[in-house]
This record gives sequence, structure tokens and C-alpha cells, in this order.
Amino acid sequence: MTRLAGIALAVAALWLATAASLATAAEVDRPSLAGADAALLVDADDGTVILSKNPARRAAIASTTKLMTALLTLERADLDDVFPASDYRAAPIESRIDLQPGERMRVEDLFVALMLESANDAAVALAQGISGSTEQFVADMNDRAAELGLDGTSYANPIGLDDPANYSTANDLATLARELLGDSTFARVVDLPAATLESGARPRTLANRNRLVVDVPAVDGVKTGHTSQAGYVLVGSATASNGARVIAVVLGEPSEAARDADTLALLRYGLSQYRRVPAVRRGEEVARAAVAHRHETVPLVAARRVAVTARRDQEIVERVRAPEELDGELAAGTRVGTVTVLRDGERVRRVALLTGADVPGAGPLRQLTHALGFPLTALALLVIVSAVGITGITFGRRRRRRTRREDRRRRIGGRAPEDPDTA
Repeated sequence: MTRLAGIALAVAALWLATAASLATAAEVDRPSLAGADAALLVDADDGTVILSKNPARRAAIASTTKLMTALLTLERADLDDVFPASDYRAAPIESRIDLQPGERMRVEDLFVALMLESANDAAVALAQGISGSTEQFVADMNDRAAELGLDGTSYANPIGLDDPANYSTANDLATLARELLGDSTFARVVDLPAATLESGARPRTLANRNRLVVDVPAVDGVKTGHTSQAGYVLVGSATASNGARVIAVVLGEPSEAARDADTLALLRYGLSQYRRVPAVRRGEEVARAAVAHRHETVPLVAARRVAVTARRDQEIVERVRAPEELDGELAAGTRVGTVTVLRDGERVRRVALLTGADVPGAGPLRQLTHALGFPLTALALLVIVSAVGITGITFGRRRRRRTRREDRRRRIGGRAPEDPDTA
């Protein structure tokens, strides 16, 4: 790499680090990609195309062929399985870990060698261990490609050696990378700067051939490749601090420096298309509900904060499900509904909706007023009061009559008897 190319790459890496850590909203220049035969930039989450150049052009893909070898390994083998090395003899210019025929190695270590060192001997050992023969494994590769809808892809070997029948497209490579990045083992391995293989005849320490993973923190995969026919190839991914993730594919680059610089430019441009949207704030009043039997309302508030990462062309909508009326008594903080956050119509988050204040209950009089209305309630009260008054008057009259009768009895009962000696 020339000094000028190294400086350009360092600047591009700095740009990407800024975009990834700050989720900058500043405009980022659209990459020109003049040196690439084909290129593609997609949203890793939903596959939306952000930028493309000849994405359906079929081309030799070198060691990015091993992405399908990796997928079949993860789907059809156990990482703790042990496979013997084949008698495959890699040429001096091929990537390899110098497995000896019959040497036994755990699938996990073979997988790490496949992805970090791009080891051809590890690829053949996996192919034969999984399918019984290299030829059958290649057939399995093509069958799986068809199942995934990779219509522009054909495999002739599990390695990526130049062959007229071994090709793919930027579209298909991005689709395959999205599939693989959903696997936690794959995502962990391709983000390793280096690793040591403990199984096999001896320990082996490997460095990741994808130098962007080593040099740029935001870059977390995926696979490099190079042959005389394919040129320089890279399927890369990067994740920002706000959770945005993009996948870039470049095919047919003239040099490793150009490949890495174009990949970084794509990744940086992709991450700049995202923003962090504060959809709901904790304690924010989202709605109000009437209180049953009372002429008042209470606020309904979000239980927690919700922020969503979205592309600038995506719409964020909040859907509220809450009662129009609440019947107390309810304490403040009682869950009564939900707020669903939608990104382009798809649910991405849901948060509880709580009462923002105590919801008072209602006594009999308030319930009567709410049911009958004020005029009828007043009339009913008047009738009740009148009835109570009449009852009181009647009771008072009866009591006074009873009191007079009792008084007469006492007077009669207490009169002095006549003296018989008195004329």
C-alpha cells in the first residue's frame, strides 16, 4: 500500500468512526465508487437498498464464496463436532492453516479459520465433514442458494477459486450476509481481530484478514476475497452507537487500498442516513381520560422513554390504546393502556401507559348526579327533603299529643283525696 493510499484510508476510517459514534446528521457525500465493477449498500435490518452500482451483475467473488460454506456449517454441524482434515493440498499462494491429512480439529476452530484466515484447507475439511464429499457439498451450496432466492449465484467449489461456474452478485452477497449476521456465532467470529485455535495437532494463532475490523471499531465484519479474475472483493458491515447497521459490498476493485477505502466510504454514507428519534419520553402526557361520575380528567403518561433508530426516509408513528373513561379509585402509576411505536407501519417498541395522578372514586350522590343529571337529581333531593320534612312534622305532632296525654294522666293521678270529715 502506498503512503498516499494509507493516508486516504486513515482519513476514511476517521470519518466512519465519527459517523458511528456521533450518529451525525451532517450531509455525507455520496461515494463515487469509480473503481468498483459493482457495489451495494443496504440496511442490515430490512435489506432496504441505500445505494447501488450494477448490483445484479454476475461476477467472480473469490473467498466471499466461503459465506455459503459458513452458512451450511452453522446450519448442519455442531461446533463441538470434530472433523478430520482432508488430503487437500493448498497451493503456496492460497490461504491455509497447514492442516495435515487426517489431523482432527473441532468444527468451531475450522470455522474460525474459514472466516478469519480464509483457510482453503479448513473449507474443504468442513465440506467433506458435513456432506461426505466436496462435490456433494457444492450441490448443497447451490440448493441452499436457491432456497434463499439467490438467483444470480452459482457455486463450483466451497473455497472461491476462479471457475466460470463460481459467481454471484452484490445483491445476493448482501442477502447472504444479512442471513448470516442474524447468527450470534457468525457475528461474534467475524468481529474478532485475532484468535487462537486450540484443537488440532498444535495451537495456531490467526489474524483477521479483514483489516477494517482491526483498525475501525465500528466495522464488525464480514469477509474479504481476492483472485486474479475477481479482483479485490469485500463484504463489510458496520454498526453505529445508535444501533444502526449497514452492509456494504464491493466487487472487482483494482487494489486492496481502493477496496477498503470504497467500503469505508459506503459504510460511512450508510450510517449517516440514520437518526435517533425520541418517540416517547418517560412521564410524558400522551392522553387524558375522563373520571367516571366526575367532571374532571386525569393525565395518562408513558412509563418509560422510547427512542427508535430509523433511516431519514422512515416514518415514526405512536399508536395509543387507552380508555376514554376511568372508574376510580385508582392510585397514580396504575397501568391502564399502551403506546406502540411503529416504524414504517411495523411495531418496534411498546410501552405501558400509566395514570399520572390518583383517580378518585365517586360517592352515591355523585353517582346519582352522573346518572340522572343535575335537574333530576335536584328534584329527587327536593322530594326526599320534603318527605323527610313531612315525616318530621307528623312525628312532631304525634309526639306533642302523646306528651299532653301523659301530662293529663300525671295530673289526674297526683290529685289529693277528699277528707270525709269535712262538710
